[in-house]
Amino acid sequence: MRDILFLSASARTTQSLGYGLARELIETIQRGNRDINVTCRLLFKDILPLTGDYETALTQYTGWDASVFQCSEALIRELEGSELLLIATPMHNFTVPASLKLWIDHVVRIGRTFEARPEGKVGLLEDRPVYVIVSSGGFHRCSQARQPDFLTPYLRHVLNTIGLFDVHFIYLEGLALDKAGAFEAVALARHQLAQEPLFQNLATRGPSNCSNS
Repeated sequence: MRDILFLSASARTTQSLGYGLARELIETIQRGNRDINVTCRLLFKDILPLTGDYETALTQYTGWDASVFQCSEALIRELEGSELLLIATPMHNFTVPASLKLWIDHVVRIGRTFEARPEGKVGLLEDRPVYVIVSSGGFHRCSQARQPDFLTPYLRHVLNTIGLFDVHFIYLEGLALDKAGAFEAVALARHQLAQEPLFQNLATRGPSNCSNS
């Protein structure tokens, strides 16, 4: 593996436990191969324009080299050039935050990353591992669930649509409740990830000194 695309959708960046865990995963891979190239997009900082011209271009035949697709093409090429996609995202109002949705609307493009066929939409990208770290203030799984999760099924379906099926979700739940619970959530996530061959050298110590969001 030589190329990693890392998307961070948290506006808190270095204060985010999800962002910190993602950086640990990258460092774990880099320990085994110093030649790894990492492209990092802080989505809340990136301006991803979604204009009326872009939407119009999607409804009619428009060449890939059209200026209206300049941003979309750059993002798709980043994804195509990666061998691993790593996403760290909070859950906002039960689903993906606006910054991640904008990225999705640029890379999920008919005639470019998927085709509409009689049997449905078929992805055009080569499959690759995708790891999604989902941070939430409350709980949305198992007996502790107090809120629905529309993020997981939506994001899985979106990624499947463009041809990415090797998708793994890692959850950091209950981060807004107390610091001890947040530390435990990260420790459990580290233990889960360390079972994956890709991250088998991941340290399973407690989380670093980050805020719980």
